[in-house]
Amino acid sequence: MTGPTIAGDRARLLEAILPHVTFDGWTDAALRAAAADAGIAPDLLPVILPRGALDLAVDYHRRGDRAMEAALAAEDMGGLKFRERVARAVQLRLQGADREVVRRGAALFALPQHAGVGSGLIWGTADAIWRALGDTSEGIAHYTKRASLSAVYGATVLYWLGDESAGAADSWAFLDRRIAEVMRFEKLKADFRGSFAGRLLAPSSRALDRLVARTGGAA
Repeated sequence: MTGPTIAGDRARLLEAILPHVTFDGWTDAALRAAAADAGIAPDLLPVILPRGALDLAVDYHRRGDRAMEAALAAEDMGGLKFRERVARAVQLRLQGADREVVRRGAALFALPQHAGVGSGLIWGTADAIWRALGDTSEGIAHYTKRASLSAVYGATVLYWLGDESAGAADSWAFLDRRIAEVMRFEKLKADFRGSFAGRLLAPSSRALDRLVARTGGAA
């Protein structure tokens, strides 16, 4: 099978599996049902999806990131403070998702064998938001921004999954509180950098920035 054919079959399978995920989760049973619905032979599934339904769960998440980027590009946020822009990006990301499909995905990525994949997807969402908002930071700042937003996004998703308030108003209030906490922490860091101790440690901080940039942030 060629690359374009595989990509097309994956897209068809993703659309076909979503109704089944609601009932069966991101499972082999849901994948087999999707293949039958899409008219794709079961023996081709290992070629199209080497990791099975997990690959489609990843595709669904990344599709949501792309939809969020498109929605952000269409928004007029000129009158919003930066923290409000970040909050709006997270809102758009979740408003474009199916809550039950995301719930099933959260259960999948909570499994120990898939936790690393799930963490990488959340990091990717945080990176997509920062890039969409024009972030050009480098070194430690680049990674700490994404780590902070990953934590905020992950916590907000879990809250949103159990939120029964009208229009998810409680989730957006929760999100605002988490962002406010991060902003207070960033202010403390900025105050420290401006202090005598911060200036004294500045050469070491710049050296660490260069090391992080060279290693790509790998531990």
